[in-house]
Amino acid sequence: MKYLGHLPKQDPLYGYLRCDILPQVGVSGISPEFQVFGMQASNRVYVYEELSSRTRIVGKFFDGIIDRSHETACHHMERELNNLNYLRDIGFTGYPYYISRPLGCNAGLDCVLIEEFCYGTPLDTFIVKAIREGAREALFEKLTALAWFLAILHNRTATGDRVDVNRDCSYFDRIMDQLKYRGYISWDEAEDFHRLKEQWRAKEFMWEDNQVLVHGDVTPSNILFGDGPWVMAIDVERMKTADRVLDVGRVAGETKHFFMQYAGDKWLAEPYIGHFLWEYTSHFPDRESVFRSITRRVPFHMGMTLLRIARNSWITNHYRRQLLDEARTTLR
Repeated sequence: MKYLGHLPKQDPLYGYLRCDILPQVGVSGISPEFQVFGMQASNRVYVYEELSSRTRIVGKFFDGIIDRSHETACHHMERELNNLNYLRDIGFTGYPYYISRPLGCNAGLDCVLIEEFCYGTPLDTFIVKAIREGAREALFEKLTALAWFLAILHNRTATGDRVDVNRDCSYFDRIMDQLKYRGYISWDEAEDFHRLKEQWRAKEFMWEDNQVLVHGDVTPSNILFGDGPWVMAIDVERMKTADRVLDVGRVAGETKHFFMQYAGDKWLAEPYIGHFLWEYTSHFPDRESVFRSITRRVPFHMGMTLLRIARNSWITNHYRRQLLDEARTTLR
């Protein structure tokens, strides 16, 4: 988090936080002072810390984003609010699996959604410590906890509808369009990726599972851990019904990316990825059959995850080329 200053009392948000939000977290009868911290996120996300009580809350603003209308911003705000409430309604409200509690939303204040602040350590911290400090066991432990959380989420929300690989392929196409538009890949290279995508679409096993509710954005910064198996998931704006391997492959792909970036060796990620996939299947009666089914589909979503990361402007051209080459290798 980056300290940005104090929230002025004349700001309309100040009154909303003081009168509507703080009483819900047990803070009332005071004239609060808020420190403001910025968080790295796709939307405008800030942490507000009330100084006297040290109470922290999160404000996520969906309006004020380029090319997004107010109506679209309201839709995104309401969707994440509904997603949070739904996950809490189906039991993710306490140890060991927790979804942050929404405290309010206000379309008139740049479509802000206010949530509890979850105190935890993100997954990326454990990955980097495993790489730089040799803290291997801690990472294995947290990947086990994450695998169990995802398995419970997916199994609890399984539907009777088959997965629709066409939706995943459409998302793949959007990633390709962004890479081409930003000049990161040539048209010929994009066509090669499209051919690989079509080969995956044609595989029968890609269509064999039923849809479940997926988190949709299981990046290492969106998963927080407490002691032991305690898991807290944040940023559920992209939650949807899809193939369970969308989440599983995202974790595997992100793990590979971290080892490529920080260790310079993709193979060092393999024990952790294998461990994560095996622990995920521990929640199924026929563990080995499910493991075979999932590992057949994982490379497609891992490759797509590496392509997603390659879109980012903050990475170097040299590393982007490594990601693109590894995505191609994985998809092949």
